[in-house]
Amino acid sequence: MLGEYRIEGRRASEIAASVERGVADGVLGPGQLLPPMRELALTLGVNPNTVAAAYRTLRERGVIETDGRRGSRVRPRPATTARGSIRVEAPAGVRDVGKGNPDPALLPSLSEALVEAARREAERPGMYAEAPVDEGFARLARAALDADGVPDGPVAVASGSLDAIERVLAVHLRAGDAVAVEDPGWGSLLDLVPALGLRAVPIAVDDEGPLPAAVEGALREGVRAVIVTDRAQNPTGAAIGAARAAALRRILADHPDALLVEDDHGHGIVDLPLHPLAGVTRHWAFVRSVAKAYGPDLRVAAFTGDAETVDRVLGRQRLGPGWVSRLLQRAVAHLWATGAVDPAAVAGSYAERRDGLVRALRRRGVEAHGRSGMNVWVPVSDETGAVTRLLGAGWAVAPGARFRLATGPAVRLTVSGLTPADVEALADAVAGAAGPAPARSYG
Repeated sequence: MLGEYRIEGRRASEIAASVERGVADGVLGPGQLLPPMRELALTLGVNPNTVAAAYRTLRERGVIETDGRRGSRVRPRPATTARGSIRVEAPAGVRDVGKGNPDPALLPSLSEALVEAARREAERPGMYAEAPVDEGFARLARAALDADGVPDGPVAVASGSLDAIERVLAVHLRAGDAVAVEDPGWGSLLDLVPALGLRAVPIAVDDEGPLPAAVEGALREGVRAVIVTDRAQNPTGAAIGAARAAALRRILADHPDALLVEDDHGHGIVDLPLHPLAGVTRHWAFVRSVAKAYGPDLRVAAFTGDAETVDRVLGRQRLGPGWVSRLLQRAVAHLWATGAVDPAAVAGSYAERRDGLVRALRRRGVEAHGRSGMNVWVPVSDETGAVTRLLGAGWAVAPGARFRLATGPAVRLTVSGLTPADVEALADAVAGAAGPAPARSYG
């Protein structure tokens, strides 16, 4: 079953480490079947529970996958597992650069904003049958959209970007419709599309965002919707520039019946100018979450779109949650009005770490991408091996399988927890784990 390789160890941690060494050394390749737990326990002279614990550790670290009676195998590219579960849990002593969280030091204090929202609530408690969008929130959101050149449209509120995108897709599409999605792209979105009964069509991206030829090809094949990220694309850091936006707008204008959904993922953490695509198709939506700049637990995203789309979403929303807490809306509006976040300063902080890591990797001959935001995308020759070797070197990263459909293996590194002193050490570890760089771009 394992050829010449012998799994060793008496304790669960030792057995897991032995398998990880085999994967890191390339002796145990993707898809390699591991011995049944009872068989390995008999070979090693240990209790089957010990082997079960070792296999559980390996699953949690993303090294192996288990499929019932088919047994446990070295993980190649999990295609059927929910992407949120494709993660590496960092054991004690291992630095975690895989979770994609913002730097807590760059998030504003919420105390004053929440107190102000509570004060207004005490003066006039919110009740049923009131407008779902707070007037002050809508005014500030619309002013910011106007300043960035987003076409005019009513403002609505959802519980985060994914909630807004789901609602927009649901009011326009039916099961079986095809949706163009970035590849690599946001893992949660790649899970959402099939969960809605829709068919995901991958469109390649580079540092400037979706490739025009890929978008045009998908539209010609009949996709009903196109979802793009304007800035700080997750996981690659791509940001749509002026020339790319112009090219994409020309293509979309030739397909006015397609639904366009834009996610400004970098709002508040990126100082690159926004180049929106909205307005050239009949139906469109533009989404901005406050999660990355103000805090993930503020489940608030402002979105706008053509009047019909927004009206449909609000109508459907009334039949479910009704509205997003106006207390939270007022708290966010207070944060906006008081300038609680300095986007230029936040963007500069992330850029110092992100650009430093990209330069350090390139000096070591490692291809790396990260034009904006807090993530760096690194193509590798063997994803499972790279993840395992990095874990052994003291770094837990996000496996690229969480973010890709048709593109090649890679890992995502989040820089928000790094100090300048960490950059060189992480670059050394990645260079040692990545293997020969593929002769291609990540798109």
